[in-house]
Amino acid sequence: MRPRTLATVALGLAALASATVVPSTARAQPPPAASTPSVRELRPPTAFARIADPAARSIALFAEVGKVFQHPRCLNCHPGGDRPTQGTGYPHQPPVQRGADGLGVTARRRTTCHQVANFDPGRVPGVSGWQLAPASMGWRKRSLAEICAQLKDQERNGGRSLTEIVTHVSHDPLVGWAWTPGAAREPAPGTQASFVALIKAWVESGGVCPAR
Repeated sequence: MRPRTLATVALGLAALASATVVPSTARAQPPPAASTPSVRELRPPTAFARIADPAARSIALFAEVGKVFQHPRCLNCHPGGDRPTQGTGYPHQPPVQRGADGLGVTARRRTTCHQVANFDPGRVPGVSGWQLAPASMGWRKRSLAEICAQLKDQERNGGRSLTEIVTHVSHDPLVGWAWTPGAAREPAPGTQASFVALIKAWVESGGVCPAR
């Protein structure tokens, strides 16, 4: 064997030895897009203070909050149907189903892939409590008016009052994951703190829903 061939083989073996081994369950998601994720800001509640009519101000606040509700980071976990989406909204791969408890079905349960933290080498998201939102809180293809009605309906929102919704979005780890999704995913607009401030201001202004 020629010296140059031996050197080539040696380099190849070294590369294999240093490669990161990724669990097979972590290979399902495609690589990130080449474009750099954009971070959109949320206007603070004070930006709406000049709207004199309380109902109009409340609707404007909810429209700003809607930038988060209708972002893929939230829609993917609030699909409404039996199959979640991922990325920018394409069907989840591998194919998984909601299951009776929102944690998947036999052999493809949530914890088969999703753990308590993101696994960026395999592009597998994770956080404590990872699961689909109830079907009654599905937001995909819903208007802001429909999403707002769901949030206020205690028969669909898990029996939460508006005040309890503020607490939920403030402290639930899965809600907070939307701003720390890892693996070059685009985070939800703004920050969790700015989102919570808007939700709180919306509740305090009467929690009025947009007409459409």
